[in-house]
Amino acid sequence: MTGDAYTVVGAGAIGGTLAHRLAAAGHQVTVIDTDTAHVAAIQADGLTILRGEERESVRLDAATPDTYQGPPLGRVLLSVKAQATEAAVRWIAPRLAPDGYVVSVQNGFNEALIAEHVGAERTVAAFVNIFADLVEPGVVRDGGPGAFVLGEVGGAPVSPRVRALVADLQAWGPARATDNVEGYLWAKAAFGAMLSATALADAPIADLVDRHRPTMYALAAEVYAAADEAGVRLESFDAFEAPAFRPDHDPAARDAACDRLTAWLRTQPKDRSGIWRDLAVRRRPVEVTTHYTDVFAYARRAGRPTPVLRAVLDGLRELERDPSTMSESRLEALDRLTASGGAGTSGGGTADADGAPEQGLPTGPALTDAQAVAVRDWLDGHRDAMDADLAAYTGQESSSDDEASLTACLDWLRGWLDTALGAPVKEELIPRDGAGDILVRRYAGSGAPAAAPLLLVGHYDTVWSTGTLRDWSYRRDGDRISGPGVFDMKAGLVQAVWALRALTALGLPRPECTLLLNGDEETGSEASSDVIVAEARRSRAALVFEASADGAVKTTRKGVGLFSLTVTGEEAHAGLDPTRGASAVNEIARQVLALEALADPAAGTTVNVGVLRGGTRSNVTAGEAVAHLDIRVATEAERARLDTALAALTPFDPRTGLALGGGWNRPVFERTESVGHLYAVARACAVPLGLQLRETAVGGASDGNFILAAGTPVLDGLGAVGGGAHARGEHVTLSGMVERSALAAGVLAAFATV
Repeated sequence: MTGDAYTVVGAGAIGGTLAHRLAAAGHQVTVIDTDTAHVAAIQADGLTILRGEERESVRLDAATPDTYQGPPLGRVLLSVKAQATEAAVRWIAPRLAPDGYVVSVQNGFNEALIAEHVGAERTVAAFVNIFADLVEPGVVRDGGPGAFVLGEVGGAPVSPRVRALVADLQAWGPARATDNVEGYLWAKAAFGAMLSATALADAPIADLVDRHRPTMYALAAEVYAAADEAGVRLESFDAFEAPAFRPDHDPAARDAACDRLTAWLRTQPKDRSGIWRDLAVRRRPVEVTTHYTDVFAYARRAGRPTPVLRAVLDGLRELERDPSTMSESRLEALDRLTASGGAGTSGGGTADADGAPEQGLPTGPALTDAQAVAVRDWLDGHRDAMDADLAAYTGQESSSDDEASLTACLDWLRGWLDTALGAPVKEELIPRDGAGDILVRRYAGSGAPAAAPLLLVGHYDTVWSTGTLRDWSYRRDGDRISGPGVFDMKAGLVQAVWALRALTALGLPRPECTLLLNGDEETGSEASSDVIVAEARRSRAALVFEASADGAVKTTRKGVGLFSLTVTGEEAHAGLDPTRGASAVNEIARQVLALEALADPAAGTTVNVGVLRGGTRSNVTAGEAVAHLDIRVATEAERARLDTALAALTPFDPRTGLALGGGWNRPVFERTESVGHLYAVARACAVPLGLQLRETAVGGASDGNFILAAGTPVLDGLGAVGGGAHARGEHVTLSGMVERSALAAGVLAAFATV
């Protein structure tokens, strides 16, 4: 099939290797990558494979996602990092030809997410074990051949398209077809857990696996228990003999298999993992911390602990913040953890013996499948009432900068809450000058009082100016509802209230909870953050009913810094005395370029100078100029780097002066073990509703950032399904409100049992 076109989305180690071999074999290949330097290098000099000192380059088309103008996509090899899958598939889906399909040539379990966007019939699964590295823009170091297996999703028989793919991909190496790709993916999850552990130290993979065998065996056993619960038959690959690493296997035979594995690893030109390289060389977050969601979910369903795997991921997250603490002592701690039977962890955070955080969190759903369905059916029977509540709430304008409207809206909310939920045990109305007041209501649970309440958080202010309703009113058109603030975030509060109502109406357990509503979230929560933090510290966990991200809950949010840089110059007549003045505008222009150079997209750091003003007249050398910045960071390490860089700013023109104002508006919301645990509980609660609940990382911040920084576990994004936040296309779906309210009810009930 020489000449057939391929599009490789993500041209790093795996994608770059495959793109090179396909192009060298005569196929038309286009690579799409977000790394502009990598794309530019490929466009200029071709894509290069490095083997030892030998370099081989091929010419092929390359573009970034925003510059691609080619035809519809046919065969797509998707090889981006797991955490970038959703963004990549969103780009692919509208460009995919009717008979096109996407092959997940990635690490982790990504097929279900891909299928959500392009359909299961256009999704092909693949297992790949390529030892390669992207060493510089346009250049990939080949690590030699490894296993490469392709098949249809769900164990379907090998299809003609899979056979065609295998025939083409044998240009790279020993590609083959199977009807059990899942067996390879789960086996690689076990082997990948071992590789992940070796990234905790700076030493060859083979040596660390050899020296820390108890930890390696324990990691494999934890993954195998989850695979058994999933009903997967594990497959061996390369030198990893999957059956030999089962915990019930003969110990001598297992050691012999490990001998063969480490001997094979020593033959590989790449002696450290890509995970290690991301931490030690590229200084960027690793993808592996997102790979094991399915493993944890199935292990929890089976009642099997995963303390060693959790400790490995905790250690990797610590190294993301400070890779200088990489040490073999971390693996020695894992050995001790394994020897103790998993009691305790080896990194930040505490856990009980079954791996669940010691914070009064539920271990799983409390409702039976039948009860969960009954809740959804009850809510579905009240969908018109939910619609009416949202219509009435949207009719209460609540612009963040209109105190009178905010007061009127909050008065309406208090009356509505009394009608919907009854009188609270206690209500606190906390006044705030220059912002909306804060409402805190405490509600009793249906059982014995908990050690600490569950915090439910929402905001009632919107970005929409008072008077917007005059030309854009609430409208329901079939299942779609539009109106100012419906998505961000009025529907979220309606869903939360109806979830509590459903539990009460059906006689199901309801937790003791605190409802907190603030009126300045859209402007940074400066007047309410102290109250939010105080309530977080007296709560065991928090549920934030901000809008979802296309149905996904939000387990990672960036920290936000809002800064201003003021430059003071020296005014003079620009025509009569042009050399005497010191232009603040010229200086701010140079500073803007320096500031934007601080961005690191690979690390999730963005620096945007959104407002720039300076000078008074064109014939006057500017005496002052101001730049307003929005900075977003995904990790505390990046926040510290930006703090250092901003503090070190100096004038290019020594006659000018600099003054930095503002600060960090919201702390970083990094996915912790407890956040992951709450997501796993919610995901399990979604199963009987027929929902595959996803998690995602987003650049926007919420009050959840403050809550997590206070040490309280958070599940964010439980609100509406829809889109168009802050835009005239803002909308939600009524069916989504029913589903999300039922999901919230399941999570709430889970908290009522602990």
